[in-house]
Amino acid sequence: MSASHRSSSELTSLRLDKWLWAARFYKTRSIAVEEIGKGRVTVNGQAAKASREVRPGDVVQLRQGMVAREVKVLALSSIRGPAPVAQALYEETPESLAARERAAEARRLAPEPADTIVQGRPTKHDRRKLAEWDDRWSASIDE
Repeated sequence: MSASHRSSSELTSLRLDKWLWAARFYKTRSIAVEEIGKGRVTVNGQAAKASREVRPGDVVQLRQGMVAREVKVLALSSIRGPAPVAQALYEETPESLAARERAAEARRLAPEPADTIVQGRPTKHDRRKLAEWDDRWSASIDE
């Protein structure tokens, strides 16, 4: 069996970027590396590098867009499998689940930005009136 296809039982540690990719937090390893570089991923409360080794029992805090998550590493895998297999690699902490639920509820209850628009989008005629093109961009010679 090649080194890149070792099963999770043989691994004792794995690069953070590779684990985040295999656990399906990020679509590619390069996106995982980018997010780690921006400081959006920490391991056990400390800033991490992409090459940092993670082990079962480590706690990883990360952001996926606006969503903050905290997960405990349960297993390691160097290959990216289907979502149910990837979800077996970690367990989200109860605090993280509660915070995500609160954020989802706040987004659901937030006012719709489009509701503040009273008249809708201005027409071409309205935009020309607003810009007063005739006054500002006159090409007449007798100015």
